[in-house]
Amino acid sequence: MSDATVQAMIEANRRNWEARTPIHVASDFYGIGIRDNDTWFAHFEWDDLGDLAGRDLVHLQCHLGVETLALARRGARTTGLDFAHNAIREAQRIATEAGLDIDYRHGDVHHAAEVLGTGRFDIVYTAKGALCYLPDLHRWARVVADLLRPGGFAYIAEFHPVLWALGPTPQDDDTLTLRHDYLEGRGPTEHDGTHTYTDGPPLPHDRTNYEWSHGIGELVNALIAAGLHITSLRETDRLPWPRWPRMTEDDHGWWTLPAEEPKIPLLYGLKATKPA
Repeated sequence: MSDATVQAMIEANRRNWEARTPIHVASDFYGIGIRDNDTWFAHFEWDDLGDLAGRDLVHLQCHLGVETLALARRGARTTGLDFAHNAIREAQRIATEAGLDIDYRHGDVHHAAEVLGTGRFDIVYTAKGALCYLPDLHRWARVVADLLRPGGFAYIAEFHPVLWALGPTPQDDDTLTLRHDYLEGRGPTEHDGTHTYTDGPPLPHDRTNYEWSHGIGELVNALIAAGLHITSLRETDRLPWPRWPRMTEDDHGWWTLPAEEPKIPLLYGLKATKPA
């Protein structure tokens, strides 16, 4: 696949996220100004991230900044980057209304070091639902390494490839089976979605987007190749929203499959450190 073709797909994704943004801002799913932003974080993320006070942190592919707000409230000097103009504009408005000083920047994550500067951050944070929009994890990992100061770390909290691979059977919407790739290698999947993943009206235009499958092994090897050291990897059977109707809510507002079903990983948190 040519570089020009891949770039055209990234641009289609950008237009798709521009169209999604006003729907997401108004959605109950995000609950802007209502939902506690901490509820987007797995319980182990705060332990892994540690004390954020005074740390320089960048949240890549931040969208509306719902996680960015929580990170800033914990004392980090926080920057957010996203390739959708609408998202950055709304994220800045939301932060201002919340009384938080967050430096939001517009830019493609592949050019983040050029936009933000190299060696500027103690922490590079990437949150749920971001990696599937990256065609080349090795290229991305090099950017992450460039953004970090020596001794800093990257933290990736991401939906597990098992989650992406599972889907309901055509005959029975209540039975899950492997329907999509877990591993990388077969290129992007084209989606033509009338609705986004939140509540709200259909997208008025730019409904096409492209997603790439990435196994955890691919991610680990990309980070290692970029010179980072993997220091922790956690998996959980819980999600911050109910992916399937039969999921049940736990005491912390996260969702899991019924207890009688197999325990499978749905989300993971990976920490990778840049040598001092």
